[in-house]
Amino acid sequence: MSESHVVPDQQIYIVDDDEALRDSLVWMLESSGYMVSAFDSAEAFLAAYRETFSGCLVLDVRMPGMSGLELFEELGRRRCTLPVIFITGHGDVPMAVSALKKGAVDFIEKPFGDQEMLRLIAQCLEQERASRSKRKLEADTARRLEHLTQREREVLDLIIAGKLNKQIADVLGISIKTVEVHRARVMEKMGAHSLAELVQHVVTVEPAALGR
Repeated sequence: MSESHVVPDQQIYIVDDDEALRDSLVWMLESSGYMVSAFDSAEAFLAAYRETFSGCLVLDVRMPGMSGLELFEELGRRRCTLPVIFITGHGDVPMAVSALKKGAVDFIEKPFGDQEMLRLIAQCLEQERASRSKRKLEADTARRLEHLTQREREVLDLIIAGKLNKQIADVLGISIKTVEVHRARVMEKMGAHSLAELVQHVVTVEPAALGR
């Protein structure tokens, strides 16, 4: 991967007790333009972990003390959004498969090639960028929804249900002109330039965020 594809605020976090492997990965990834932070234990990573971490986690399955799988489960409880790639030995594959079922992105078996690791990391970083963008849109939409009046929320619900202005007017007992005014305000407050964009924004938000 060239440096032009590396996003500045994304880092690769490596957690592995094997110093030689750890150092080799750091050198390879930094040579490819990535920012890298390495840890020799799950406990060390957990002590440093912050919710603001962005990028991906390369995690050895089997380590002294807290295992990689235990760290993965703890991060899940903390709602960590970092995509995870597990490093496994042959006997650890069943554990890695179990982790995949719980949300890990992939696993890579020792010994592995640089290109294979780089491919998985690029996949993880793209996934993390897309996920972060989706969360930002959801948060922005939820914030905008909070600024709608009760009547604007009612009009929005009926718009999302596919009702025409005349049907909305009939349901709410108001004039079509009033519906048009409310509709225009809804579009403006939601930052939408078309009906399709309005629907797309709103349906990304969980029902709880919609106040239903």
